[in-house]
Amino acid sequence: MDSADITSDREHRALVAATSLIGEADRIAFLTGAGISTSAGIPDFRGPQGVWTLDPAAEAASTLSRYLGESEVRRAAWQLRQAEGLWGAEPTPAHRAIAAAEKAGRVTGIITQNTDGLHQVAGNSDGLVHEVHGNARITRCERCGAEQETWDVITRVRAGDLDPHCRETIEDHDCGGILRATTILFEEPLRPEVMDAAATAVEDADVLVTVGTLLSVFPVAGLVPFAIANGKPVVILNRDETQYDDFVQAAVHRDVQEVVPALLGLG
Repeated sequence: MDSADITSDREHRALVAATSLIGEADRIAFLTGAGISTSAGIPDFRGPQGVWTLDPAAEAASTLSRYLGESEVRRAAWQLRQAEGLWGAEPTPAHRAIAAAEKAGRVTGIITQNTDGLHQVAGNSDGLVHEVHGNARITRCERCGAEQETWDVITRVRAGDLDPHCRETIEDHDCGGILRATTILFEEPLRPEVMDAAATAVEDADVLVTVGTLLSVFPVAGLVPFAIANGKPVVILNRDETQYDDFVQAAVHRDVQEVVPALLGLG
């Protein structure tokens, strides 16, 4: 048997195992990454066509101290934000398949590394979506904490307010605090309550299914060994190989937009 035959046989066995594990599971925890959203027109950050790969200076806009301390960085950040493909993006078939699984009562939680909010747009409940890195669709004032839709701020940017500040009225005057999307920036800790909810979702599930993630960013990637340690089978669905492929019950390397709906009975 040559290497191509060996690879094909391994992929077939992985697909059979994934089909069995997901088909027999009453309760599923999902862990999603950039690969579920790239076909919606939302680039990743570190891939060959990633935002930071093509424009390394854009990484400064994701560093808390620079964002808060430098008007030029905030201006660049808002220009990037208003140009993002997020605003015209629609949920992918994989997003919609996971939303259908929730409607069928099969989802304990969706732990996502993405900030695009497409799981909620697809129909998943806010309470079941655990956004490890926050949500780009909501903006918060650093001074008073008031929140608003990011799109409302973008309309101000497009009208010429290049470094928008908070207009919340406090004691008869505008707050004037710095506005930022509610995404987690470098130098900023993850929210412990989100990670706790993610761990609970895995504990309550019959299987953990990862979708479109290389599982290279911690601590969220640590949910795979956490699941294994808790006796939960793991299915990896990702175009490329991951560091955990040899430790899980099934690792299927196919287009997630085809394989996720098929494995959830929608293909």
